[in-house]
Amino acid sequence: MDKPKTTAKDFFLWAGALVSFYWTVIAYTFLVFDYINYTFPNPLAYYPADPYQSGISGEMASVIVLLPVYLLLMFLIRKGSDIDPSRKEIWVRRWAIILTLFLAGAAMIADLITLLTTFLSGEELTTAFLLKVLVIILVATGVFMHFFADLKNYWDTNPSRRLYVRIGIGVLAIVTIGSGFVIVGTPAEARLARFDAQKVSDLQNIQSQVVYYWQAKQKLPGVITDLNNSLNYGPIPVDPQSGDAYVYQATGELSFKLCAMFNAESRGSQDVYYESRAMAPVPAGVKGTVAPQDNWQHKNGQVCFDRNIDPAFYPPLNAKVQP
Repeated sequence: MDKPKTTAKDFFLWAGALVSFYWTVIAYTFLVFDYINYTFPNPLAYYPADPYQSGISGEMASVIVLLPVYLLLMFLIRKGSDIDPSRKEIWVRRWAIILTLFLAGAAMIADLITLLTTFLSGEELTTAFLLKVLVIILVATGVFMHFFADLKNYWDTNPSRRLYVRIGIGVLAIVTIGSGFVIVGTPAEARLARFDAQKVSDLQNIQSQVVYYWQAKQKLPGVITDLNNSLNYGPIPVDPQSGDAYVYQATGELSFKLCAMFNAESRGSQDVYYESRAMAPVPAGVKGTVAPQDNWQHKNGQVCFDRNIDPAFYPPLNAKVQP
């Protein structure tokens, strides 16, 4: 008996199903990884104030869009094979299933090798690392078992269980995406956090300009508009949310405060703000000590940061070099 021929429809249905399936699995895995990274942060890594900017939004979108696409394509494939059972013997189906089995098995083996290598090298098996290993094992095992059963035509002889699997996958995706809103907050909350991060960055910018102003003139600016200098930093930033000017006030000869209105309390080590220009540079040839980073943690509402300029850290620009 001649083998059934693979039509263009068969090829593109399976190609689309494989692409959407692989993309969904990868996006889902990295989405769960991001949840783990956010819940168990690495103190040596940089975590932005807005977790949705770190790939979570794209991963969520991929799962939301591509999982239904995969389920729809597989429904059309199953429907065609139910009408014409010879469609189960086409080469593209067998290649697709065998390729997926190979990749799932390779993922499990590579995961176990990584786990053993980490353990044998004496590195710490952190909670985040072990959870990621567990996620890969569970996902790869589920994929392997599903497609191995498909290769043996298990789902064709048990259509009700095939339906239960589809429902289970959909529920798992919904629960995972919903959990993201609980773990990292809603996109609306993330937008407010991004506003807060920008405000901190602006205050750091203004602080840098105040310090540089004092180094140049040995006095603090009387009002914040004194800092406007197109030849130096450019216009003073304003609150990106309200458009109002930030609060600046000189509280002494070497002390001042900066204030801003924040939407929420900062989230500890997960809100790390890097100061690109927060500290004014020490002039070349002038000996000085690098000042410690300022603390920019804040509550919600209006928060003021008191700052004191130590001339030992930031000597005047016309200071003579000490021998």
